[in-house]
Amino acid sequence: MAATVVDPVAMARPALTVPTLAGPNVRIRPLAVGDLDRVARLANDAHISAMTVAIPHPYNRNNADEWFAYSSAATERGEEITWAVSDLASDEIVGAIALTLNPLRKTVATVGYWIGRDYWGRGFATEATRLALRYAFGDLGLDAVGAWARPENASSIRVMEKLGLKPSDGLDLHRPDSDWAAVARRVGRADFQAAETITRSLTVVAVALVDEDGRVLLAQRPPGKAMAGLWEFPGGKLNPGETPEAALIRELKEELDIDVSASCLAPFTFASHTYADFHLLMPLYVCRVWEGHPKPVEGQVLAWATPQEMAKYPMPAADKPLIAMLRDLL
Repeated sequence: MAATVVDPVAMARPALTVPTLAGPNVRIRPLAVGDLDRVARLANDAHISAMTVAIPHPYNRNNADEWFAYSSAATERGEEITWAVSDLASDEIVGAIALTLNPLRKTVATVGYWIGRDYWGRGFATEATRLALRYAFGDLGLDAVGAWARPENASSIRVMEKLGLKPSDGLDLHRPDSDWAAVARRVGRADFQAAETITRSLTVVAVALVDEDGRVLLAQRPPGKAMAGLWEFPGGKLNPGETPEAALIRELKEELDIDVSASCLAPFTFASHTYADFHLLMPLYVCRVWEGHPKPVEGQVLAWATPQEMAKYPMPAADKPLIAMLRDLL
């Protein structure tokens, strides 16, 4: 009797899990029916259609419903994970991202993403794709992830470059049926994880301005900047050759139109925190004396808060541990 040969490719894959993952500015989470009206509005853009293969124009709610049904079924079949991409500060959906496993090679996947045009240039695609790659290599244990892009889609290709995807023949990557011209890029698990361990260091300086009532000034990061909507202590980056005190004096004049002398800046503590793509070192000073009244020169929103009230303000991860220290001081 001839032995029965079982084709592992033909065997059903287990359903995939769609986790919620968050970075400094972006959250990727399972797509829900309640998201589809917004998806239809964002995707109904000729510019997005021109740079993708799967998004037609015009794009309406029926298209979004069909896509949701397809992606949900593909997740149940163990073939694809689809996430909604949202702005962490506002929780508004800004786009979507998906991992599609190669039907013949279970350890290889293709990543595809799109971001609504109002949110271009803010790093959302890079951050969301980095979260997806971390999950692909860390949790799913994949060997490689690739992506396709139209040659004229320079922004998408730049995202791939920043995440370490190199030119590829694309032979082991899933590609939707189409005759459109495309470039393929690919990154292996070892190369991606090695690059993740090399983080750039960034030094910024900040100050707790304390008024006569023991309140501390907080500034909300304006729209269009990284971590928009979060509250932080005033300050900024050091220019080459600047001391922390000189940088603070300059930043406070530029941001708040107040004058501070170096003798009024008392070193207090520092924050050391690793974000998705850099490590932050932030000395924090305390200042009780300055000239002028703080004004939001750069469009930021200002608020005076007691140390007890500061916990109510959403802040970057690096700033949060400083609240307890200020509470003890004040």
